[in-house]
Amino acid sequence: MAGILAWFWNERFWLPHNVTWADLKNTDEATFPQAEDLYLAFPLAFCIFMIRLVFERFIARPCALGLKIQANGPQKAQPNAILEKVFTAITKHPDEKRLEGLSKQLDWDVRTIQRWFRQRRNQEKPSTLARFCESMWRFTFYLYIFTYGVRFLKKTSWLWNTRECWYNYPYQPLTADLHYYYIVELSFYLSLMFSQFTDIRRKDFLIMFMHHLATISLITFSYVNNMVRVGTLVMCLHDAADVLLEAAKMANYAKCQRLCDLMFVMFALVFISTRLGVYPVWILNTTLFESWDIVGPYPSWWVFNFLLILLQVLHSFWSYLIIKIACKAISKGKVSKDDRSDIESSSDEEDTQSPTPKIHSSATNGTNRANGTNGYLSGTPCQDEH
Repeated sequence: MAGILAWFWNERFWLPHNVTWADLKNTDEATFPQAEDLYLAFPLAFCIFMIRLVFERFIARPCALGLKIQANGPQKAQPNAILEKVFTAITKHPDEKRLEGLSKQLDWDVRTIQRWFRQRRNQEKPSTLARFCESMWRFTFYLYIFTYGVRFLKKTSWLWNTRECWYNYPYQPLTADLHYYYIVELSFYLSLMFSQFTDIRRKDFLIMFMHHLATISLITFSYVNNMVRVGTLVMCLHDAADVLLEAAKMANYAKCQRLCDLMFVMFALVFISTRLGVYPVWILNTTLFESWDIVGPYPSWWVFNFLLILLQVLHSFWSYLIIKIACKAISKGKVSKDDRSDIESSSDEEDTQSPTPKIHSSATNGTNRANGTNGYLSGTPCQDEH
């Protein structure tokens, strides 16, 4: 085990040439990031999750009920022992041959059986009330952490001159505000990654999981090798669009269509301008080129920049979805569904023999989507979402 730890914490991987871990030990004069600080994120992630449960129950739910958002979920399928056994033990998506066999066994027409399976798949989906509560929690957190980040960064030198991220690197002291910002962000994304398995299931589950994993890896990497200055810029930049996205989804669930449309347009403009404009021009420029000039590359520098580029690939994918929805909205006046909606009856789960109902107030995730604008917001990441 000692050999594995020594290999993992190899100074020549993590730190620039001629820098050792001993050089970054805390002293009376200066405090530096320590890897063991990150252990604080795990209990804090649990605390954030518990705060979320309390918030959704005692704050978000009363707000939703005050906006007359109904707690009713999708229509339930009528009880049927044979179909229930097939659904739970064999398949949730019976093929044509099985449908015909069930039709003969039950003396039901195929279309009725298709409808039963569709309703059975949908009945475990969360209600609009649950979706609103989830979005309100994320909106509240993103608004808080984005406000904190802006207030913190406007007092720093590296916000106005990104080369300050690398001067005297890695001997840059860790302040209490910076430490708090990092640990809270890391804890939140840890809670998101694990709660993703219990939250509303969406088509881009793996994409969002990858996004959360990349975000956690970036925060961890940048903290361990003291790239925290540029890390704060990345975190604050990503939080800006997430606030607007969750606001748009809440408006969608509350059926405030004009407000939803306005929030979605604002979100799209901020997302595309920050993720496809500011991020590569401002962030990638300083991590790839300015840091190369001032510090020079070393192994963990390559890994850090690889993760930042991976994040840019995800930005491009989500921007494509946003632009696609926007183009449909402009050309048709209304978009019937979201390409990644989790509402089964409006997308991939709808059987071909029954008409596809329109979804007017369902919702999507952390970097998510609306029908009109509603279709893209259908569901709830990315997150998110970052």
